[in-house]
Amino acid sequence: MLGSDTSVLPGGKGANTAVAAAKLGAKVALLGAVGRDGYGELLLESLGSAGVDTSLVRRSDRPTGVAYIFVTPDGENSILVSPGANSALTEQDVELADARVLVASLEVPLATVEHAVAVAVERGIRPVVNISPMAQLSAETLAALDPVVVNEHEAAQLMGDEGDLRGLLDLGPRSAVVTLGARGALVIEADGTQQVESPKVDAVDTTGAGDAFTGALAAELARGKDLVTAAQLAVKVAAISVTRKGAQPSYPTADEVGG
Repeated sequence: MLGSDTSVLPGGKGANTAVAAAKLGAKVALLGAVGRDGYGELLLESLGSAGVDTSLVRRSDRPTGVAYIFVTPDGENSILVSPGANSALTEQDVELADARVLVASLEVPLATVEHAVAVAVERGIRPVVNISPMAQLSAETLAALDPVVVNEHEAAQLMGDEGDLRGLLDLGPRSAVVTLGARGALVIEADGTQQVESPKVDAVDTTGAGDAFTGALAAELARGKDLVTAAQLAVKVAAISVTRKGAQPSYPTADEVGG
């Protein structure tokens, strides 16, 4: 199988989410790990230029994590992730300062994520977890999430044969958001469900669109917006991101989304 050109760009779910939020004006710090290599330097430079505080990013003797992303002509992608340095992130590395929202994905060890959520709850910080890649969270962790963020495929894995997405709340989270690609997102709360439509765009590259959504969602929640209002901005941010190549370089500023 032959492809076209290869590009090396900064990425990773946590880093992407942090950059997306920071470009919208949120004050963001990233907790993660990079290796002492060129990829690590590239990532730290990208984070810094977006305004992300990298003081909590650990340096590891393991190589920086890498994602191999294959993009088809219609803009869809498939991804293979080698976590590298992030695999060594431990519970002892978790530091949460004065934050309003904690966002986590599962490209770091599950035990570390669950510990971070527990610390957030103790400190009155709103925990948001994107269950990607898929893993089984404890009942205690799920019960703390407000919201849990998943795409349709991840929702199906969580729920098994259950077809009604509202059933996600039966798993324990206080709220849930299901991203629906070009169709927007579904916001599920105890008092109802609302679909948030996405603007219609011509997709060039969908890489990192879900991370853009999660970052924008968290930024709005940190500003005190309700979940539906936060999702309305998040779908706009994700829609803009797919019209450009790459992940972090494709993320819009607040001015570009009119926020």
